[in-house]
Amino acid sequence: MTNLLPKLFIKNYRDHNDPTVRKGYGTLASVVGIITNFILAAMKLVIGIIASSVAITADALNNLSDAGSSVITYVSFKISSKPADKDHPFGHARMEYICSMIVSFLILLVGAELLMDSGSILLGLKTAESTEVSAITIIILSASILLKLWLGLFNYTIGKKINSGVIKATAMDSITDSISTVAVLGGALVMMFTDFYLIDAIVGIGVSSLIIFAGLKILLETKDAILGEAPVDEVVESIQKIISEFPEIIGTHDLMVHNYGPKSFIASLHAEVDGRKDIYMLHDMIDNAERSIKESLNISCTIHMDPIVVDDEKVKELKRFLADTLKEEELPLSVHDFRVVIGTSHTNLIFDVVLPFDFPKGENEVKSAISEAVFKKRPNTYCVITVDRG
Repeated sequence: MTNLLPKLFIKNYRDHNDPTVRKGYGTLASVVGIITNFILAAMKLVIGIIASSVAITADALNNLSDAGSSVITYVSFKISSKPADKDHPFGHARMEYICSMIVSFLILLVGAELLMDSGSILLGLKTAESTEVSAITIIILSASILLKLWLGLFNYTIGKKINSGVIKATAMDSITDSISTVAVLGGALVMMFTDFYLIDAIVGIGVSSLIIFAGLKILLETKDAILGEAPVDEVVESIQKIISEFPEIIGTHDLMVHNYGPKSFIASLHAEVDGRKDIYMLHDMIDNAERSIKESLNISCTIHMDPIVVDDEKVKELKRFLADTLKEEELPLSVHDFRVVIGTSHTNLIFDVVLPFDFPKGENEVKSAISEAVFKKRPNTYCVITVDRG
């Protein structure tokens, strides 16, 4: 079914990068989720009321919230697939992240309500009711586990194919639900053969904890996407591989990748080139590199051209001197955009230094350490330093 449904309902289903196909996958996952969760919620709600089980009823409400999550996913793909417009020049793809956050809040709400109900029974604030568990209850819960596992696999497969955070969140929720229902089933079996009715509240607390954990995980992942994350290694390596195909580019730095939603990236970087070469030829080469990145990776990339001196012996010697100084001062930092201004009374070394976020020293401390070390070795040699974050 996981592979059959896309074949039946999505045209050109293998072209995952096509926005229309991507929207089709999102719509399919949403509709399947809505139908499945409504069926499960209805069945569990009936047996939960009949059996007077707080755990089974809570599991039914959890499925109902999942159906609501699928509705949100459907709306998410409707909005995020809209093209860019005057008010949203980068498109609407980030709507998926917002909807993922809404889904996480719904999951947390269900988990918190179940935790309070189960906790009240366990603390004696509410009376544990006698629970009637029948064979049909066991059969429905068992079938629910299998169906939820399939739904989780179905959503995970689609989420991975189209790189959708909101569908991956739904997949995780389904798998967590199946684990929850396993706990509910275990509690039902205990109550079927014993009079230990508090097991219902204990299982309810366990189920609620799993639900809350899943909600928090989705919330944190979505928060990172909205705030902005470092580009994944695969994206960086792919860009660098394309850049390496242009021998006129000597080196690159200041690569930034902005995520405007799944499969919607904008990037920028600085490319060092030989300052002696023809500016028109270099400009044409930069245009070709930008076009190649766009065609190969579907990333709109702006490349800033940095002309550098490559054959001046004095500049080379000063650059080696700076590298040796950094090594002696135990400052394992990379340097780029190195330039030199030699005057009659002093020399300025102008450069950028890349400072990792986890480096033990701060920006001003690093600037002072480098400047003092350089001046100590070569008086009247000053550093003009710009700090970049790696």
